[in-house]
Amino acid sequence: MTAHPRPRKTLGNTATLSGEGLFTGQPCTIAFHPSEEGLRFVRGDIAAPVPVHYLALDPSPVHPAFSRFRGRSTNLARNHGMVATVEHVLSALMGLGITDCRIELDAPEAPILDGSAKPFVEALDAAGLADLPGTIDPLTLEQPVEVKAPSGPARITAEPRSEPGWSVTYELDYGQGAHLEPQTISWDGSADDYRKRIAPARTFSMDYEAKSLQSAGLFKDRTPADMLVIAKEGPIDNAYRLDNESAAHKLLDAIGDLTLAGGPIQANITCHRSGHDLNQRMAQMFTRRFPTFVSPAKA
Repeated sequence: MTAHPRPRKTLGNTATLSGEGLFTGQPCTIAFHPSEEGLRFVRGDIAAPVPVHYLALDPSPVHPAFSRFRGRSTNLARNHGMVATVEHVLSALMGLGITDCRIELDAPEAPILDGSAKPFVEALDAAGLADLPGTIDPLTLEQPVEVKAPSGPARITAEPRSEPGWSVTYELDYGQGAHLEPQTISWDGSADDYRKRIAPARTFSMDYEAKSLQSAGLFKDRTPADMLVIAKEGPIDNAYRLDNESAAHKLLDAIGDLTLAGGPIQANITCHRSGHDLNQRMAQMFTRRFPTFVSPAKA
């Protein structure tokens, strides 16, 4: 399979946002800095940078409640310093085609803001994008690959792609009688499409999930007006921003998680009912095949 090199991009200036972590509730300021060293996180209190890579995944629970419930975020760590709930941050960077950025946090968890990638995208656009010398060789496939959940229908397939770029499709289906009807949404890899149809999609939960998590000590200061909580009749004290917003957010998460492959991907990917764990396993499928992730810059 012929790999089509991607242009390298960073920021023209620094972008900064502040908010609270979704699960820790801690205030956090996140700053995106221009860089020429790929994507990496830096904690102000941890000397070593945290690479954006599958091997940096940290299974430690962000909140004690996740010792009882399945984890609901993507967390990275290096030298015992975690950067948690980074999927929306990474999705915004990947969605805009930014390949090099130093992301600095002053707390263990990235701010959730409005639950989407839109605030990050707006801040990055305001800072401006800048071209860097050289290109990056994308990760390609010679044959289709698939990862499946241990039980149930959830799966992700990735197929070789001869054209430049990549595509990602998400198929949401909670089954018969669920609060949400089946939804499907696809992204063609373009930044403009990401800005319009993917970035505004907010994280969501079903009403019964939200009640269980609140009873475990999460989201004490949040209401359905602050978060997208979905009952059988629709959002509680809220409204959808987009058609198929729930599928669009699952797609947003998948784009961010696939960044953990360690470089841009050239493939057509279909996610069926997947979550963070399967997204991360698909990223691992690419890293297994490509131990060298970023090609040397070519002036």
